[in-house]
Amino acid sequence: MIHHLRAAGVDFILDARGTAAPVVVHWGRALGDLDAAALTALADAAIPAVAPSSIDRPFRVGVVPLLTEGWTGRPPVEISPFSPVLRHLGTRREGDALVTTLALGDASLELSYTLTPEGVLLVDRRVRNDGAADLEVRALAALLPVPARAREVLDFSGRWAGEREPQRLRPGHGVWARDTRHGRGGHDDPFLFTVGTPGFGFRHGEVWATHVAWSGDRSVWFERSDVGFSVVGAGERLDGLALAPGETHEAPTVVAVWSNDGLDGLSARLHPWVRSWATPRGPRPVTLNTWEAVYFEQSLERLTPLVDAAARVGAERLVLDDGWFHGRTDDRRALGDWTVDERVWPDGLGPLISRVNGDGLEFGLWVEPEMISDDSDLARAHPEWMLTPADAVTWRFQHVLDLTHPDAWQYIHDRLDALLAQYPIAALKWDHNRDLLVPRTGDQVRALYRLLDALRAAHPGVEIESCASGGARIDLGILRRVDRFWTSDTNDPLARQRIQRWTGILIPPEFLGSHVGDERAHTTGRTASLAFRMTTALFLHAGIESDISRLDDAQLDALAAWTALYRAHRALLHGGTTVRVDDPDPAVLQHGVVAPDRGEALFAYVALDRFDRALPSPIVLPGLDPDRRYRVRAIDVGAPVRTVQDADPAWLVAGGAVLPGSVLAEGMLPPPLLAPGEALLLHVTTE
Repeated sequence: MIHHLRAAGVDFILDARGTAAPVVVHWGRALGDLDAAALTALADAAIPAVAPSSIDRPFRVGVVPLLTEGWTGRPPVEISPFSPVLRHLGTRREGDALVTTLALGDASLELSYTLTPEGVLLVDRRVRNDGAADLEVRALAALLPVPARAREVLDFSGRWAGEREPQRLRPGHGVWARDTRHGRGGHDDPFLFTVGTPGFGFRHGEVWATHVAWSGDRSVWFERSDVGFSVVGAGERLDGLALAPGETHEAPTVVAVWSNDGLDGLSARLHPWVRSWATPRGPRPVTLNTWEAVYFEQSLERLTPLVDAAARVGAERLVLDDGWFHGRTDDRRALGDWTVDERVWPDGLGPLISRVNGDGLEFGLWVEPEMISDDSDLARAHPEWMLTPADAVTWRFQHVLDLTHPDAWQYIHDRLDALLAQYPIAALKWDHNRDLLVPRTGDQVRALYRLLDALRAAHPGVEIESCASGGARIDLGILRRVDRFWTSDTNDPLARQRIQRWTGILIPPEFLGSHVGDERAHTTGRTASLAFRMTTALFLHAGIESDISRLDDAQLDALAAWTALYRAHRALLHGGTTVRVDDPDPAVLQHGVVAPDRGEALFAYVALDRFDRALPSPIVLPGLDPDRRYRVRAIDVGAPVRTVQDADPAWLVAGGAVLPGSVLAEGMLPPPLLAPGEALLLHVTTE
């Protein structure tokens, strides 16, 4: 039978006739109303010619192609001992999913394909050992065909405080593969692996993308075969998984997305889908985090002025970062000893929390439960709970706690459970500051998932932020268990603009934290104006990371105006459609968010550097209704924006402009001549 899934302008067609592995005939643009006869004609017509000096029958790439069938490309499924024969046992419809069952030697495979109402394709895989001896599973990935016009690859690299750096290339024949071996995504995580028509951008081009919804090692690749096939593959990186008789392994879901409208088209599908199952508990509170404000200098006396200043500027949550627990005087000791340090907090955290709550703020707490220090009571009592030997190389002066050890898992669960029961903690900032540096990490990740699931079940009102030395673990697997990501350890707005731009293709803005840091960034030493810092943080889940108790009244008033602006537009920022502009000037970034009814929008025109000409690129406002008229005006973010000009453009002098959406999308508004490291904030409303 030929199966057809349709949703939101996307078609997925699977030819499941016969005993060979089913074939994905089409994944991408909707092909129109196809009845059974048309589907059969399509599948038959797609059978290729037989090339000279090749196998002597037409070769089709099945969902699990085998070497013995002529597939010499990278195998998505590898199971040892090798079986040369695969049998299709049947494909059935289960709700919105197509489920295919295959037999490969003693292995039973089940592949599930679900097309969500947003047009997002979910591919799940499961393998069971039906034999009497162990099997070794070396790969259990998803493989999807892409057309020949998909020639350009976009993926990501990066480093600490510089995540999500895009890299583009046009591979020839062969495989372009990205494997991660961090035990978490890593700062260089390929994250969202995209192939598309040459020159695709944010608002144009046809693209196909995959994401592995998994917080451990992964493999993603694009293969363009010289025999005429192009495919993308994605899955958990397995380093020889032993499967005993009767055991089953479920692979992480692969999320696959097609768009005919460039990268923004991916977001237009992904963001509504993510919001359908990862709804926050409420409006995203303005969050003040204490790390860059005080570091390890914690005391009630030191923090009280910061709490009061946070309340004055309109913060809604204060998170006490690293340094509160027993013996933690620096970053070289005490991880694992999750009890309140009586020397720093002789009366416990109660007095601080009372002050925080009394000023009208929620209280949050930093933890790093997956790690352990050599110099800790826990390591001295249980060195066997370390994932690697005590004399193995450390990373940030710490080891990894082996959460697959039942006693270690229970200890961490009980300590966190006790803290959450003892204190009115509204949020945990859950950090993870090093790679695992072991070959097999899947069980550790699954143990983490079980830990998060158990704590959330016991404390459903507590929000959890996932931080991994910044943005080294941002994925849709852990998002099912957390409420926020710390996007990067850098609060430098110049770096943040790029990091946020690319991370936001996959993750909706309300799940990404962004804070106003000090004038001089702690990670780069670069200075930035208050207006630029505030505009950069405004578009995500906004917060502050600075000792604002030392600011003067004018700066505090500016922050108060900014938090009021954030609260006033929070529903739009966290419920609208994210749009971005492909500007020809690399010094310019333009982005915004448009309300679902297209009646309102916020946009930012950002000068990252010196413009490439005296009069820079015009302001482009995409995503609006072309037939409606809009008023465009600049918003005072709370602090002055620097320009290098003798006079503003005429429309700004006049207090704004009223134009149709079709005109605004064409880029008819000249910008002011912003100084490098400044941004113009625009509010767009219907007339």
